[in-house]
Amino acid sequence: QGQLVESGGGLVQAGDSLRLSCAASGRTFSNYAMGWFRQAPGKEREEREFVAAINWSGGYRYYADAVKGRFTISRANVKNTVYLQMNDLKPEDTAVYYCAADIIPFRATTTTQLREYNFWGQGTQVTVSS
Repeated sequence: QGQLVESGGGLVQAGDSLRLSCAASGRTFSNYAMGWFRQAPGKEREEREFVAAINWSGGYRYYADAVKGRFTISRANVKNTVYLQMNDLKPEDTAVYYCAADIIPFRATTTTQLREYNFWGQGTQVTVSS
């Protein structure tokens, strides 16, 4: 059926960096765009915020304005893994970070819509102190 597992979160200070990983098992997601979302404290699942996405080939990437220039999404299809490099972290980046797979294969670009992703992982906590 397929499963996504996020890792790499932690407690850091403002200005620090973290690299999140999203490892797939049970099936390959190399034909699907992958996205990162985050859920801030007190927010519901439906309020998860889009962070970044990368298309199936890695040739198209899209970022939320809040993270543009600080975060970089990448993928290694041979490893069935997607990464999110987060630099210059800010307290407002504090959230549980989730990765998910697009529901449509071979999409040329990416989507920011929560409902167009499935196979959600369990998330990894990122906490940024000021």
